Amino acid sequence: MEEGAFRPSASAQQRAQAVVLAVTSGKGGVGKTVLSANLAAALAARGQRVLVLDADLGLANLDVLLNLYSKATLHDVFTGRASVEQAILAVPGGFHAIFAGSGMVEYSRLTTEVRERFHQTLQSLLPNYDLILLDTGAGISDVVLYAIGLADEVLVVATPEPTSLTDAYATIKVLVGQQNRQNLLMAVNQAAKPGDGLMVVAQLQRVLDRFVNGAGTAVKLFLAGEIPFDLAVRESVVQRQLLVSGSSASAARRGIEGLSEKLVELLRS
Repeated sequence: MEEGAFRPSASAQQRAQAVVLAVTSGKGGVGKTVLSANLAAALAARGQRVLVLDADLGLANLDVLLNLYSKATLHDVFTGRASVEQAILAVPGGFHAIFAGSGMVEYSRLTTEVRERFHQTLQSLLPNYDLILLDTGAGISDVVLYAIGLADEVLVVATPEPTSLTDAYATIKVLVGQQNRQNLLMAVNQAAKPGDGLMVVAQLQRVLDRFVNGAGTAVKLFLAGEIPFDLAVRESVVQRQLLVSGSSASAARRGIEGLSEKLVELLRS
């Protein structure tokens, strides 16, 4: 499962700009956006300059989760009504965010214009951060796959539920086939017991070895973190507060902080 070392596509030694990490999932409801926001705060607490870009152009909800309002969104940047700098918002968790804007139906299709504006926007942000998290939509739509294609690395979020594993496998298979991804990071959320993360990644790796790997393909999954099921997460969402910014030393908070530590180690190795 984790034989050999994770090989970053671009290390800090190779370039003096942000590593772009796409946070994605095969299905909705696995806690991807909650994890992205709290992970950003945990990374910022480790001294990383972090920006979360809401790349769910159709059903964006990062602003709702953070209980924040921005005068300029990604939509305004794309349409030329605002600069990228005007859309950047400082979040109390110590990181920056760019909100997409909700109900952006015009971005449900991936046009050439959307591609160009998305790419240009991301490129302009790279020199100012250590890590940029792309909080993508769930699934394998053209918009989601394009956003992932802009990233250096991919963090696939899944839960131990069979439906989540099935959709995670489908997503990984597409990323391998269309983007030639060879190393993929995984975060297993809502783990019922210690070791669920290792079990999930091992199970998916066995399926990949059987049906995908071979004939020049050798994708490897690396467990970056396991976040236990924790009612404190739901409470933080209801209160629209970051879990890792509070005083609670919850199990989920410890899992997210462990994930942030592992990511800094892997992505900057």
